[in-house]
Amino acid sequence: MSVLLHHVSLVTIDPERSAEFYQSIFGLQRLERPPFKIEGVWLGCGPSLQLHLTKHLPGNFRTKGVDNNDVHFAFRTDDFEGILQRLIAAGFSEDAPDDHPTRLLVNRSGLAGFLQLYVMDPDRNIIEVNTSA
Repeated sequence: MSVLLHHVSLVTIDPERSAEFYQSIFGLQRLERPPFKIEGVWLGCGPSLQLHLTKHLPGNFRTKGVDNNDVHFAFRTDDFEGILQRLIAAGFSEDAPDDHPTRLLVNRSGLAGFLQLYVMDPDRNIIEVNTSA
């Protein structure tokens, strides 16, 4: 039996704004999406994984800051420094207050044995970026 992760789906306030973030920072590619009733965008991440961004009707979104011990998903990259520089150019900073949406956590010497950073997308979903061990 083979089981592979196909996609991660995130609710967003503005799927187009979120898609622009993922395309400009991580280089994800827009995919065709069926004309569902709910607004959304599908993005490709590598050869088989997709990120689905859907419009969330009014409700509760995360209000606290970036935290590496909270629910998150991770991108593994061979261009860690490039992504870090794009985040900094987009206004993210290690000096931002802990609860600010542009807070950037960078771990260059952790127990994991590889570089890691944590940021939040425009809807405060936490993203880890790491390098191959």
